Amino acid sequence: MIRSFLKRKLTDNQLANIFVNGLLEVIDNGFKDVASLINEDTAFESTPNISSDAHSEFTLIVIVGNLVTLESSFDADQAYRVEQLIYQKFAAIFSMTETSFENLIKDYKNFIARVNHPSKNMLYGMSKAIFHKYNLNDFQDEYFKRMQAPNPLFLKRMDDVMSNFIWDWEVFFKKYKL
Repeated sequence: MIRSFLKRKLTDNQLANIFVNGLLEVIDNGFKDVASLINEDTAFESTPNISSDAHSEFTLIVIVGNLVTLESSFDADQAYRVEQLIYQKFAAIFSMTETSFENLIKDYKNFIARVNHPSKNMLYGMSKAIFHKYNLNDFQDEYFKRMQAPNPLFLKRMDDVMSNFIWDWEVFFKKYKL
């Protein structure tokens, strides 16, 4: 009971700032390790040689995955308001118009849904999107390469990695109220 009084109240704009800055920080701090883990994964016959600077696809995949979890963590009206603020902030960061950024996010959502079909599990979809966006099929053994499907062992390891890039709304709501 007392804990609820100690929660800090946030506006939608403050929430959007925390979300955008938090995502960018975790991506900036974590992608080098992700690239290294992919490059060293035993599922590949040769190393994909993903550069630690090649984070643009990863960044968009993480943003989409987190926007989807945001949508399911808030009521529809508040999710829409916060999303619009997030689009504004990311558009400014990436020097894009809000509309073009929103369209880019829609394209990535559609891509993730397509490569993840029929599953609706966003974490799994993010892992599959990484596989496809970084052309990792080219580095697999012949069996999986012919199937044009990721090695399930790689996907499982990637799911574990990607879970570190998903916003934990339960922990957030223990500290803040809106």
